[in-house]
Amino acid sequence: MIKDITQDALQRMDQAVVHTRTEMSKVRTGRANTELVESIRVSYYGSLTPLNQLSTISIPEPRLITIHPFDKSVIDEIEKAIMESNLGLTPNNNGDLIHVPIPPLSEERRVDLTKYIHKLAEEGRVAVRNIRRDAINHLRSLQKEDHISEDEIKRAEVEIQDITDSHVKTFNEIMESKEKEIMIV
Repeated sequence: MIKDITQDALQRMDQAVVHTRTEMSKVRTGRANTELVESIRVSYYGSLTPLNQLSTISIPEPRLITIHPFDKSVIDEIEKAIMESNLGLTPNNNGDLIHVPIPPLSEERRVDLTKYIHKLAEEGRVAVRNIRRDAINHLRSLQKEDHISEDEIKRAEVEIQDITDSHVKTFNEIMESKEKEIMIV
């Protein structure tokens, strides 16, 4: 039972790391990245569909994203969705392809993005701490109900704390890496 609780906490913490990493990958760094536009939702025959399901997205140059829609009739909708996504990108189309140039970031924008990265990392750390709290509360209630020894519960709490510390360290590493990426001119 104790093993199940620690395993569940580990799995949930891993999911928090994956979620934060995904959110950070969507932050613009001044160079092209397909993840910037993949999740943009486009109105396609009345339903909102992710862009990566409507087209092939590629990066032919470091500062250019090209989008090749499977259905040419949706080009205008894709352009509109990119403009409305608040990414600060301006798409151009030539009838077959949509070119999305990635402009260089200003110093002020870099500072704003760094603050946003710190916020995402902190949200991830808070999520991990909440998972730790839930797991420890579950362990303590287990101790009362099933009469499990205090030593076993303490060992499990230490193990959960170690897992928490390693995940918090991972968030810090992800944040520092992304911060370096943003600040490179």
